[in-house]
Amino acid sequence: MSFLYRTAASATRCSRPTTRLFSTSVHRPKSATDTVKEPLKKVDRAVSDAAVSGIEKGQQAAAKAKEAVGVGAKKAEGKTEEVAGEAKQKTAELSEKAKK
Repeated sequence: MSFLYRTAASATRCSRPTTRLFSTSVHRPKSATDTVKEPLKKVDRAVSDAAVSGIEKGQQAAAKAKEAVGVGAKKAEGKTEEVAGEAKQKTAELSEKAKK
């Protein structure tokens, strides 16, 4: 019996050799344009980031200037009304003096 067991166990094993697939690819060095493109992309990105930052700072400064002008305009409007009121009082006083 043990003979049958040994032959059956060995028959289930695969006796043919396995082949391994092997492939190679040629290492292609970077061309001159590829070598130049990568640093230029980095520089372009840095410059565009700086430009965007400058534009945002300019927008913030413009908003602050508009606020200051708005406050200044309101103050000037108040002063104008005050001066106009004083001028009306003076003209009223002068016209009363002229009538006397």
